[in-house]
Amino acid sequence: MKTISPVFTNAPKLVITAIDCHVLLAPDFDPGMTSSAQDSFIVEIHTDGGISGIGESDANPWILKACIEAPGTHTMGLAIKDILIGQNPMEIGEIWEKLYVGTAMNGRRGMVIHAMGAIEMALWDLCGKATGQPVHSLLGGATRDRIIPYASLQPAGHCFEEYRDALVESALNAQSLGFRAIKSEVTMNGPYAHGGMNETYDRHTEVVASVRKAVGPEMTLMIDVQYLWPDAATCQSIVCDWAEFDICFLETPIWSDNIHELAALAESAPMPIAVGEWLATRFEFQELMDTAKIGVAQPDIGRVGGIGEAKIVCDMAKERGMKIVPHCWKTGVSTAATAHLAFVTDHCQFIEYLPPQLCVERLRRELTHDELVLKDGTIPLPTKPGLGVEIDWDVLKKYKVA
Repeated sequence: MKTISPVFTNAPKLVITAIDCHVLLAPDFDPGMTSSAQDSFIVEIHTDGGISGIGESDANPWILKACIEAPGTHTMGLAIKDILIGQNPMEIGEIWEKLYVGTAMNGRRGMVIHAMGAIEMALWDLCGKATGQPVHSLLGGATRDRIIPYASLQPAGHCFEEYRDALVESALNAQSLGFRAIKSEVTMNGPYAHGGMNETYDRHTEVVASVRKAVGPEMTLMIDVQYLWPDAATCQSIVCDWAEFDICFLETPIWSDNIHELAALAESAPMPIAVGEWLATRFEFQELMDTAKIGVAQPDIGRVGGIGEAKIVCDMAKERGMKIVPHCWKTGVSTAATAHLAFVTDHCQFIEYLPPQLCVERLRRELTHDELVLKDGTIPLPTKPGLGVEIDWDVLKKYKVA
């Protein structure tokens, strides 16, 4: 199986000695909120040389912890933690394959892969720190010195007017901070409707129109509807009128497993269709690319299986002439990993990024000290070793629940 490992000549000889898993939860979390950033899963990988790496994944943190720590009972369902102990952390690709094959009966897709994503991310961070290089250098070197972030905006409100006005206000706030691109979540119906709302589909058009009018024609605008419509025909009946709003892409309009419905929508919609936030491994993305014919692939580094697996997905997209816009809805750990991937991926159009001023969730505001900064609407090339992000361990301790 094709895997990706760091590119370096001289590296210290290290052995993995321990793995620590941290389940974090904000004390004021709202179970009715459509946001997975109220909790986090942080993993640390330690070595005999005193060098450690950190990783994160966007999935239920208690389940991820169990995926890593659960004992194995046979050769097709080994324990991730046991496989890791004693390994050379510099051999990331080899470790990933051992984990994939050794846990196949437990995983192959889903939560075990999401857990492997956090582990693999931590290995890249560790290798960068051990060699004094940023992760983008280990991936072969940056191909540009700046990337463009978009502000991912989730509105508040429990009625149409509150929702519309909150989304317009957040869009204007992002514009005032210098963002050149925004993504607005417009979800007032469907399985993940915000605030228990149940507005008509036409009302969604009204919100999109209000946001576009507020930010003007120069702002790049993406729309996320969070699996709002049941099928391609229903979606098309609404978005056929959205061409005038110049939408960069429409994210998750229908269920991502509805491959043939996605293909029908991709053929008829007036804007590119973006999908992929929940997918695990290159194999699921191949189906999206070749059968669903989506326009934009959205691997989430933790969920897809790590930085190397995300890079393979990016390479697959390039072969097919597709854009990459990674999904990232966690803390600065995941954002840093996403940025390093983007710097070595020319066809990565944007990355998802929120500065503290736009964050509602306290973990995203407080957990990390980030190297990434918004400057003139772009993020300059990071230079610190590894992911270039530091955990505030006092904050981690304060919010750790398991």
